[in-house]
Amino acid sequence: MDKKLGFIGCGNMGAAMVGGIINSGIVSKENIIASTKTKSSSEALESKFGIRTTIDNKKVAEEADVIFLAVKPFMYEAVIEEIRDLIKKEAIIVTIAAGIEIDKVKAWFNRDIKLIKTMPNTPALVGEGMSAICPSDNVPEEELEYIISIFNSFGKTEILGENDFHGFIALCGSSPAYVFMFIEAMGDAAVKMGIPRKKAYRLAAQAVLGSAKMVLETEKHPGELKDMVCSPRGTTIEAVIELEKSGMRSSIIKAMEKCEEKSKNM
Repeated sequence: MDKKLGFIGCGNMGAAMVGGIINSGIVSKENIIASTKTKSSSEALESKFGIRTTIDNKKVAEEADVIFLAVKPFMYEAVIEEIRDLIKKEAIIVTIAAGIEIDKVKAWFNRDIKLIKTMPNTPALVGEGMSAICPSDNVPEEELEYIISIFNSFGKTEILGENDFHGFIALCGSSPAYVFMFIEAMGDAAVKMGIPRKKAYRLAAQAVLGSAKMVLETEKHPGELKDMVCSPRGTTIEAVIELEKSGMRSSIIKAMEKCEEKSKNM
């Protein structure tokens, strides 16, 4: 499927997507155009990726078959008003703003559009993103699969109902922050035990990465994998019991509930 991709806004997340797309070979760099606020940003993108750039959103709207709206959520209405009369009749609009509903975006366009709501998380920057995808009813299966393949180029994807996006934000959108805090705490403990800080963070991060990979690749229940590490009268079970005393699980659940609640009320 030879389509031209357009990015309106191309900050860290947009750049991560562009890098993944180019590296995967799904779309050639010649068929990607991105608009940014400043000429310096455009020049930096063009230099890094070899894509075409502009500071004119309208140019992207006129050329692209798939338009990624990668601007801040508060900018959506104004950007859509600027481009809605210029997009191609069969263009696919991809939003990257979990808090903005499909119906609201359609109302802003004030015309029949093919719309796919998405939410990647920041590990997309290193090719390990987790993205939620929700298509509107009029998106053909072939075109949905094409968009999924684009998001798979910088991580993994899951199709979710729009009502589940608030939970997704708590589970994947915000969870990198929880994991970074966990790694930082592990690093602090290791420093207390005498391990140099830089090594401590590297060791902790690799331990977390390896553990996550075990869950994905073995498809075993996390509790079963935990039990495999906990030998009778061993060191690990002592640590696990202490974590249970401190309410580790309940703290995570409560934090995610707060995150979901905030997302719903934004």
